Amino acid sequence: MATVGIRRVESGSLTDADDLLVTEEPLEIRLGYGPLDDRREIRLSVTMRTPGHDEELTRGFLYTEGLIGENTELLRVAHCEDVKPEERGNVIRAELRPDIEVDPARWQRNFYTTSSCGVCGKSSIEAVHATCTRRITPWGAVDADVITALPDRMRAAQTVFQHTGGIHAAALFGRAGELLLLREDVGRHNAVDKVIGAALAGHLPTEGSMLLVSGRAGFELVQKCVVAGIPLMAAVGAPSSLAVTLARDSGLTLIGFLRGERFNIYAPQ
Repeated sequence: MATVGIRRVESGSLTDADDLLVTEEPLEIRLGYGPLDDRREIRLSVTMRTPGHDEELTRGFLYTEGLIGENTELLRVAHCEDVKPEERGNVIRAELRPDIEVDPARWQRNFYTTSSCGVCGKSSIEAVHATCTRRITPWGAVDADVITALPDRMRAAQTVFQHTGGIHAAALFGRAGELLLLREDVGRHNAVDKVIGAALAGHLPTEGSMLLVSGRAGFELVQKCVVAGIPLMAAVGAPSSLAVTLARDSGLTLIGFLRGERFNIYAPQ
């Protein structure tokens, strides 16, 4: 978090004050591959994120984008030291095992564009299923009392949100509603990748768990749940039409507008 000086207006009066803001910085993700004596590097992505849990974010990103199939394909994930002073702490490299075959051109083709960029829904869903090998075990009946209790439990654990009010959260819960993992980030996608990456690194099964996100249920977030094998996703906001289509097609239980004692079940139909 960062402290900044502000001018606060209240009832027509102007006063000087301090305010806490969530930190936002770029993270460049690099991938090392090839024989140990002849390593090569791909610069995969730059994402704006809240610093912290960068290794989990990287592992989750590689997994949910289909670049790795399991955590054991990575030798290690660590921040790069041989960078410019202004880049220190903001460049991270994941090292693939030497036996993992890499085709950068194929990976580029498999990176599909999210719905915000106008790619057609059919192509997006086909891309998810092409890279996803896990099958979702259907959640079954939804317990309303368990579901409606989740937002308060997530909010109580959001330490950064309590101070800034300007950060997203993703939380993984067990079937009875017990909090397993929670991560906060300025980006919704990053928060989800951090949770999934933490589950991978900690060998925490995602089958039989629920994911709650603090914002809307966009296609890309549903995609991450499908790839991770999470059978139920709930959001305090609205889902998109493509998110609902993917959820129904994949066997994911999708809940939206989870507020108070009310929620909508969008999938299964």
